[in-house]
Amino acid sequence: MSVDRVDLLDGGEEKAADAAVTMAATAAAVPYYPVAPGVRLNVRSGPGTSYPIIKVLSEGIRVAIYCQTPGTRVTGLYGTTNIWDNIASGEYVSDAYVRTGSDGYVRPRCSS
Repeated sequence: MSVDRVDLLDGGEEKAADAAVTMAATAAAVPYYPVAPGVRLNVRSGPGTSYPIIKVLSEGIRVAIYCQTPGTRVTGLYGTTNIWDNIASGEYVSDAYVRTGSDGYVRPRCSS
């Protein structure tokens, strides 16, 4: 996320403050969810087990879910699902290992 340069002359302080509040509100609007206890979760480059593992998340971590999309069906500690959670640009985890409190979609669908 980038911040545009704001000229501090002629009310620039207010514009800078408004931009900071908007950025904080946007960041706060993305909910975080816990990964299943005792799990080191594979993060893949796409929504499925055929995509390469790009990193592994530590136990006890919470992840932000920006959007969700269908992919490979996976069975995990929270059931069997084909929902994949986008946790960052180009990073996906199976929803079967994330406690969202639902068997369905809890975030918007990812755009293609």
